Amino acid sequence: MNLFRLAWSYLKARPLVTLLNVLLLALGVGTIGFVFLVDRQIGERLDRDARGIDLVVGAKGSPLQLILAGIYHLDAPTGNIPLEAVRTLEANPLVRKVIPLSLGDTLRGFRIVGTIPAYVELYGGELESGRVFGATLEAVLGSSVARTTRLGVGDRFAGSHGLAEGGAEHADAYVVVGILKPTGTVLDRLVLVSTESVWHVHEGHAAGNAAAEHEHHDDDREVTVLLVRYASPIAAASLPRKINTETNLQAASPAYESARLFRMIGVGADVIRAFGGVVLATAALSLFIALYHALNERAYDIAVLRTLGARPAWIAMMLLAEALLLAAVGGVLGLLLAHALVVVLASWLSAQDSLSISASALSADELWLLAPALLAGMLAAIFPGWRAARADISATLARRH
Repeated sequence: MNLFRLAWSYLKARPLVTLLNVLLLALGVGTIGFVFLVDRQIGERLDRDARGIDLVVGAKGSPLQLILAGIYHLDAPTGNIPLEAVRTLEANPLVRKVIPLSLGDTLRGFRIVGTIPAYVELYGGELESGRVFGATLEAVLGSSVARTTRLGVGDRFAGSHGLAEGGAEHADAYVVVGILKPTGTVLDRLVLVSTESVWHVHEGHAAGNAAAEHEHHDDDREVTVLLVRYASPIAAASLPRKINTETNLQAASPAYESARLFRMIGVGADVIRAFGGVVLATAALSLFIALYHALNERAYDIAVLRTLGARPAWIAMMLLAEALLLAAVGGVLGLLLAHALVVVLASWLSAQDSLSISASALSADELWLLAPALLAGMLAAIFPGWRAARADISATLARRH
């Protein structure tokens, strides 16, 4: 006699109880799975966006805000800093590379970033079409920007003032000269232009007005953030402290601030994970009660099976198989629920032009999420199985007759 087939027939005989237990297990696994998927992807995304950046330098203020604005482009910057700071850092022997960023405008919610071609190289960006920006008012679009705006090489657009969508448009129009391939980094949701283009737009002169260009000297110009790469490990110990104490600038460590941000996110994740654990515990209790009460209904069936030669251990295994079948179905449905919730979150984040996550990202590690459901099923079946194996066959048959 097939153990699992018999267990399945008992489950089908009680559809409402079976459905309730499956839903509770699915909800518990789905909640824990959702946190696992989002936690892992956001952690990987934060690491990718900060990779290769040793220090972020900007105006005085919150170091976390500086990191969020300068690396992840999720917050307003702390202010602007003089262009002279770029030259000073570039001349420092402890510094290998300085990448300036100038922020302040958007294209339909996507940030326009004035920078240098090295910023594209920092994230391993490759062109899908066109070329990298060079002359004033030339722009390169990240893959998400190009997909959403439907702009292509040769198209023109005007940037909106401010970092929120809906600002007044500038008079000068950019021309798209390149589209980047998807990188899975912050580069995908940015519009990249030269630093000179940002100055050109904000200094209020008409394009091609050379006289107006020369009215503004470099000494008066500013950038928003500097991304710094160290030349040697010694720089990590001395350069941030030197900048923070001896200048009007602020230096923030991406590694430290990102870890602090992730700890803050982790508190909320722990709460949701704990909720999932409570739901799983509730599912285990519900399953235990269902199996325990089912023993009274099946007492005669179990006695007959014993008289037909079924051993006590086989009877206990039958109840265990029933619980594991429920746990497996509930666990699989829970993983599907987790991915469905990630789809909803990914859609919302995409609408907010925020960190992007993928619901289609699969990992073998996800199979470990079935373990809590299977463990709950096993624990729920231990006592009922032991009680069924020790049932008095003679007394049960005598009561029936």
